[in-house]
Amino acid sequence: MTVMAQALLETWMRQYYFDTEIDIGSSGVQSFSLAELRELLDLTPEETDSIVFDDSKTLGGDGLRTALARRYGNDNPESVIATHGSSEAIFLIMNAIVRPGDEVVVLEPIYQQFYTIGESLGANYKHWSLRFEQQFVPDIDEAKSLINSRTRAVVVNFPHNPTGASLSIDQQKELLEAVAGVGAYLVWDGAFAEMSYDTQPLPDPFNLYERAISMGTLSKAFGLPGLRVGWCLAPAEVLESCVNLRDYLTLHLSPLVELIAQRAIEKADVLLNIRRPETKRNLAVLTQWVEENSEVVEWAPPRGGVCIFLRLRHIDDVEQFCHHLARKYRVLLVPGTCFQHPQHVRLGFGSATAKLQEGLFRLSEALRAYT
Repeated sequence: MTVMAQALLETWMRQYYFDTEIDIGSSGVQSFSLAELRELLDLTPEETDSIVFDDSKTLGGDGLRTALARRYGNDNPESVIATHGSSEAIFLIMNAIVRPGDEVVVLEPIYQQFYTIGESLGANYKHWSLRFEQQFVPDIDEAKSLINSRTRAVVVNFPHNPTGASLSIDQQKELLEAVAGVGAYLVWDGAFAEMSYDTQPLPDPFNLYERAISMGTLSKAFGLPGLRVGWCLAPAEVLESCVNLRDYLTLHLSPLVELIAQRAIEKADVLLNIRRPETKRNLAVLTQWVEENSEVVEWAPPRGGVCIFLRLRHIDDVEQFCHHLARKYRVLLVPGTCFQHPQHVRLGFGSATAKLQEGLFRLSEALRAYT
């Protein structure tokens, strides 16, 4: 049995997520409470009281899959699986499509599980790099140069976590044409599909290419990370393989979780229209902070999502600084070593504005004292 590498981001979050006062490291918006959801989503006590805790269906409850298909897919719930967060979706997908010796092109930096799982299966990875020197602007020509007849899958995440980069619609079309030209799978992580700043939201590629596999989650833009609901839209043969593997893992979701998730998708704009203005205000706060602290930090402004990949000037060991920030200043920041980029940190700006401001103030104090 192949042992997978340690999950670096999860290890860091496990160490500090619950033991710090201010979180400016996470990559999601401010979380909603159940009381808020009852009011915003019109969840009545009668509905929740009527739930019987029977098993649910392997691919997800009919109501939830129908809601997901209507919002993101082709109106066909048979193309949808609801998962325990996007982390389960990643595990199922990579095991479903990757075989020993396969060649996979992956965006870099990216969530570690996208390549660690495939590597444990014996796949060979080629990295399409987003570079700070280019303001993390994706180079489509570079991606095309990596794709060939041996390519099994291309794995991307736009708007991008952790850099905030994104594609234009024309660039997305170019990428799709390159992937389709060799008949590879396109694995598209659209966790922040609903949250763009200076570009149009990108269309879901599942509706544009027959071998596209698209993913989403309620954790990032919806403010419901604790609900642990993700999803995947995929061709029938991929979903069949996911089902076979899921029979040995989670089996299905809870009917209570599915009810809340279904309503969140059906009334997605209610939740998103609350969090989108907040994140734009926070981005303005962050922009001003970067300008005022340009002697110690530098950045590439995000085009989507709620995180940036900040570079810290004059600090040789960024990971050690992040340990120091958490222990002395009680602030969670994620070191770039979790994404194989040791010069950077992931800074999230999706929290309540007052908390973001306090976190940035403490970060400024720590940077000046440390250097």
